[in-house]
Amino acid sequence: MSESRMSDKAVLSCRNLGKSYDEGPESVQVLANLQLELLPGERVAIVGSSGSGKSTLLNLLGGLDTPSQGSVWLAGEELSALGERARGLLRNRALGFVYQFHHLLAEFTALENVCMPLLIGRTPIPEARERAEALLKRVGLGHRLSHKPAELSGGERQRVAIARALVNRPGLVMLDEPTGNLDHHTAQGIQELMQELSSSSRTAFLVVTHDLSLARQMDRVLKLEDGHLVAI
Repeated sequence: MSESRMSDKAVLSCRNLGKSYDEGPESVQVLANLQLELLPGERVAIVGSSGSGKSTLLNLLGGLDTPSQGSVWLAGEELSALGERARGLLRNRALGFVYQFHHLLAEFTALENVCMPLLIGRTPIPEARERAEALLKRVGLGHRLSHKPAELSGGERQRVAIARALVNRPGLVMLDEPTGNLDHHTAQGIQELMQELSSSSRTAFLVVTHDLSLARQMDRVLKLEDGHLVAI
């Protein structure tokens, strides 16, 4: 595989990825010479101490920030070669993101929240509702379609967020501490859902977590340490 281009089989790849910030007269290196590749259906966990750069890495991989060195390829496109609008369209089509605090829109129902990425992509409303309803049923929330986030439990809100991340059928879903605020039983349900979707839909999952029990159930575990990714 050429280092200037992503593998045809990978959903995400980065080569020689680095990020530094200027602090006064000095430059602080947060990430250095990172190499990473995710294949369809693969589940990878990234662990590391607070302040190790995990959030910075996610922002780079998701095209929300630009690297100081190296390149990131998502769905066959080099992110830094795209304009802001094109990057946004690519993210909406090829990438789902699940935050620790779910970031659901409080004034909208579960069904409406899941419809949002489709409507942003100009999917007709009837089709968007049909796809969103089918996915909510798949994650066990067919009976909660009309409920707003305040009426849902923590685990249910997280499942709505996962459904929203999946509704555009992306090749990759990134999750930032997806079980950080959940009890053990609910967290296990989220893990089982990821496993089922990676097998049935060939969706790749990249999980940043402090939950070592969750990390150990992934296909690979990488530790971010001193700006580098190390397999453990």
